[in-house]
Amino acid sequence: MQKNRVLITAEKDSFLIRVLVKKIQDSGMECEFVPWNINDINAKWEDTNLLAMYMIDGARPSESFLHFLADKLVDDDIITVPIGDKSDVDYVLNNLSKDSVFKSYFRPLDNAEFVKDISDLFLKVEKGEYRKTILVVDDDPNYLSLVREWLRGTYKVAMANSGLQAIKWLGKNKADLILLDYEMPITDGPQVLEMLRSDEDTKYIPVMFLTGKGDKESVMSVLSLKPQGYFLKTIDKIELLEKLKEFFILHKN
Repeated sequence: MQKNRVLITAEKDSFLIRVLVKKIQDSGMECEFVPWNINDINAKWEDTNLLAMYMIDGARPSESFLHFLADKLVDDDIITVPIGDKSDVDYVLNNLSKDSVFKSYFRPLDNAEFVKDISDLFLKVEKGEYRKTILVVDDDPNYLSLVREWLRGTYKVAMANSGLQAIKWLGKNKADLILLDYEMPITDGPQVLEMLRSDEDTKYIPVMFLTGKGDKESVMSVLSLKPQGYFLKTIDKIELLEKLKEFFILHKN
């Protein structure tokens, strides 16, 4: 089983950083130091789960380095924690997406608390508590099962075999995205979308249609309802996962 991996990055190595690296390693995680340098970060980046940015004695990473880091964190879905004085932490937070930041720590750092926090975080990630939730709505049980199998390793997946069942599920649960079959008996996809958008609790949930028809007229009918997108049911697993990843990157809050 692969260990969770933490990178500690700072202007230069120090006694404080070496102590923290040792504490993290003793807890069973992989950890090493890397300086604020794009080439060094790239060389150590593979399999990293969390990046801790340690600012000591007023030293701060450059804005160009933070811009590079901001894109890299989002693209690879890596979380970060800034450590430093309040002004230093605020400086970093102003240059990174808030979705990439797990928590901020002010100096002097309580190493034991820090190690416990990231250990608890990794445990929650392993349990899937930080995964996006996708609700798949389709009257075809075979297709539902197929899509669930494709997505379950990356997302939390809920299933509904009718529009009304989806509405009922959303009354008690939250979804980050709905994949909605366009053609269903009784209550079809457009009707379900209309119901979702008329309710304050669901009107802002992104909806993408699933459709079996790829002709121009059918596609135009789908797009006229202004969903966040649509997928043909002929899409394969790799393309679907890639498109969903792109969607969530572009629609980070």
